[in-house]
Amino acid sequence: MNLDFPFLFDSRGQTAQAGYDAHVRDMIEQVIFTNPGERVNRPDFGSGLLQLIFAPNSSELAATVEFAVKAAVQRWLGDVLDLQQLEVNADGETLTIEIDYVVRRTAQRQSATLTRTL
Repeated sequence: MNLDFPFLFDSRGQTAQAGYDAHVRDMIEQVIFTNPGERVNRPDFGSGLLQLIFAPNSSELAATVEFAVKAAVQRWLGDVLDLQQLEVNADGETLTIEIDYVVRRTAQRQSATLTRTL
């Protein structure tokens, strides 16, 4: 059973579940948007992206985020997915992360776009 993220209840009042590919996408979001130190017993889990939230949005910030996110995804999810491409774009006050990957268990190519306003 794969719990849906964020945690919620389905129409029957039970814990919502997600398919495996959706669960992998949820895990990517958790790794990217968790700061190191937030997880009990895993103080180094996360990418540190949110620590840069007050930095001025620029191409340098995008490059820093891209490096940090790639390293975190490969470290924490390397046994679950093959990272194909990761691109970070800074446009005004919006930071967009586009990620292409292959889920190892299903061999399905997936992509996700994550956007945050800084």
